[in-house]
Amino acid sequence: MKSIIDRYNKTKEEHQQLLNPGSEITFWQREAATLRQQLQELQDNHRKLMGEDLYGLSVKDLQRLESQLENSLRGVRLKKDNMLTEEIQELSRKGNFIHQENVELYKKVKLLEQENMELYRKAYDTRGSSNGNGYVPRGFTIGTDQLDGPIQLQLSTPGPESVETLEKTTESSSIVHKELNDMAWFPPQELIMQ
Repeated sequence: MKSIIDRYNKTKEEHQQLLNPGSEITFWQREAATLRQQLQELQDNHRKLMGEDLYGLSVKDLQRLESQLENSLRGVRLKKDNMLTEEIQELSRKGNFIHQENVELYKKVKLLEQENMELYRKAYDTRGSSNGNGYVPRGFTIGTDQLDGPIQLQLSTPGPESVETLEKTTESSSIVHKELNDMAWFPPQELIMQ
């Protein structure tokens, strides 16, 4: 109740001073003094929070300061933990997205490998039926008994095939190899296991 009466008297006094132009200077001087005092208190409090100028504080004051610092530290750690959690979640989302892209690229590479094998088979069938020597482009041979299974590649010397046919095959093969080399990918574990 006393604080309410004090506030009323102070407000009434300030109102009367505003009505009197001479007392307006006094009002602003008092306001400046109050602001200087608040600034000094804030600077003192800041120094205490930084661990400076602790002389003259009682044990109770030091315990209060310690409690205030611990509460502030808890708030800082909580904010830091939240930010780290959000960053981890964002990185996890990016990792999942990259993984999906990786799976798609792996599927494209597998498709290109299948198309490349079809080109080799067509070239083998064409060469096998035309000259009967079974030469496969780029100096590799494919065993005819294992076309549906794993392919065995062997180095061989080029036969007397026409340079034009060899250039066509080399050109289409180099395009496929260039496309494969341009893709940066790592096969996902679940696709490797299949």
